[in-house]
Amino acid sequence: MANPKLPEPDMPQTADKEVDATPACVVIFNANDPSGAGGLTADITAMTSAGAHPLAVVTGTYIRDTAEILDHFSFDEEAVTDQARAALEDMPIAAIKVGFVGSPENISAIAEIASDYAEIPLIAYMPSIAWWNENEIDSYLDAFRELLLPQATLLVGNHSTLWRWLLPDWPADRNPTARDIAKAACALGVPYTLVTGIALADQFIDNVLATPQAVLYSEKFERFEAVFEGAGETLSAALCALLANGHDLQAATAEALTYLDHSLDAGFQPGMGHIVPDRLFWAQAEADVESEGDAASAGIGQVPGDDGISLISKNPLDLPPNGTTRH
Repeated sequence: MANPKLPEPDMPQTADKEVDATPACVVIFNANDPSGAGGLTADITAMTSAGAHPLAVVTGTYIRDTAEILDHFSFDEEAVTDQARAALEDMPIAAIKVGFVGSPENISAIAEIASDYAEIPLIAYMPSIAWWNENEIDSYLDAFRELLLPQATLLVGNHSTLWRWLLPDWPADRNPTARDIAKAACALGVPYTLVTGIALADQFIDNVLATPQAVLYSEKFERFEAVFEGAGETLSAALCALLANGHDLQAATAEALTYLDHSLDAGFQPGMGHIVPDRLFWAQAEADVESEGDAASAGIGQVPGDDGISLISKNPLDLPPNGTTRH
């Protein structure tokens, strides 16, 4: 069942809750990515940036570079279970995130673990797995649909990925909306769906948090010209961490989208492939502020009214006005 303790989307975030200095712990089930573009690397850096403590359970590893996924090797389910149980028996958790875990057997093991923490939000992220063998794709998606979605609080995925998976026989001439996809997800037990990358006119894309009944939050962004790897992992990990830290769903969605936008805007090309989001952009910004402060004390390089660096606050996850960021 979906987590009953997740705040309703139309409820304001509580401000009188005593702040706990200990970061919220979030358990992550995902594959290692040696390129650093996605997988556990994306999860760990994004969650740390959002103030959570990631408990990373390695479910396997990609063989990949920054341009493409070449292969994947899955851990067996016993190794996945033992990793998770050891951490879970030691530390209380505030959320669970499930990314690509490599096999139906691992999905079954994770579903069994998650059922013991039914009161904890479970964020399910479905990346594109078009690089995989078709038979493996079908069995993996079937297991994810049957075992994990009934326990998920929120499903996150790209519009085209979720469309092909949840609405393969879509009959209409028009593309399915976020609410259409949310209806399909809800029929499988998921109360909330965040659909990203919805193509709009004039080089814009939309990102929509929806239920079958309503659009709860949406934000339109200008499309970047570059090709990125790891954007979906970055967004879903930041959102999961924010929920773990007590944000309500709408606020967490808005802040996670802002964080992703800044990460993409500061993205870099570490190899010969695609651009990787800079999930620690805020650390560089703070270093720049400190350098400017040192220069100011020496009377060097001061430009009156120059506030470019202050566009990124010390806490990059402050909730922005709707529509002020771009993709």
